[in-house]
Amino acid sequence: MGAVTYPNQEVISFISENMIPLQVLFDAQPLSTGFNVKWTPTLVTLDTDGKEHHRTVGFLAPEELIPSLLLGMAKSYFETDRFNEALVNLERLLGKYPKSGSAAEALYLRGVCRYKSTNDPKPLKEAYEQLAVDYPSSEWVKRAYPYRLL
Repeated sequence: MGAVTYPNQEVISFISENMIPLQVLFDAQPLSTGFNVKWTPTLVTLDTDGKEHHRTVGFLAPEELIPSLLLGMAKSYFETDRFNEALVNLERLLGKYPKSGSAAEALYLRGVCRYKSTNDPKPLKEAYEQLAVDYPSSEWVKRAYPYRLL
């Protein structure tokens, strides 16, 4: 990723504006053991307390890295009950990177965030319906399958 992804100007701008990056060797101790790094590159999205919320392993092109990082940010907010902030990042991802490998999970999580912030089950069903149309072979359609009954 050092030759293709990291030098990309959009990636540089995104990381500079949204993250505190730390790059370490895959065998650097105690981090590699503490974060169970077994392959390179491994990207771990942490919150301000150092808790992991998202992980990717292997090469990602610039058009896949940014949506993955947005998903990691959204998951960090979601898992700390900051649903509105999670939704902002999910909307950014879905608006700019709807064809990315992160989009189906983002759509699922958007439905869950909307439900958790309103207690209205309608967004769960809408998430399933959109997943079934836009990402029919995604595992997220299967995960949202029960919501079709709402």
